[in-house]
Amino acid sequence: MVAVIKSGDLRFRAFKKQDIERISSIENQVYEFPWSEVIFFDCMRVNYECIALEVDEVIVGYSILTSAVGEAHLLNIAIDPECQRQGYGRILLEHMLDRARRLNARTAFLEVRISNTSAIKLYESSGFNEIAMRNNYYPGHGEREDGVIFAIAL
Repeated sequence: MVAVIKSGDLRFRAFKKQDIERISSIENQVYEFPWSEVIFFDCMRVNYECIALEVDEVIVGYSILTSAVGEAHLLNIAIDPECQRQGYGRILLEHMLDRARRLNARTAFLEVRISNTSAIKLYESSGFNEIAMRNNYYPGHGEREDGVIFAIAL
């Protein structure tokens, strides 16, 4: 699949403290049960790979990755709803997998809500394979939701 990028200057960079408000805004639009700003600051504090995707100097997405002992875990990835379906999610995912490779990870893992079909399609089309299910893993309104665990060999 070819990404359809509509704007010019695309750049990846590490989060800065002043980015958290924008990142949190995206998080709150994308996820029904979003991470708090404190979680983002904690990820920065412990030196996770906290990467912002900018287009024309505006953050349109972000991702957080941790890596140790040959494994990488993609903890969060999101694209501003106004910028979705333009190829940015795939570009950001590929960038994060490249970062994992540079950190000597041999396998990357992620988890996703079973209802997040657009993300599941992205992961599967990027080479991820479903390896397990976490029953009743994610919070919900009343009932909890299953999570799908995916992995990809790097």
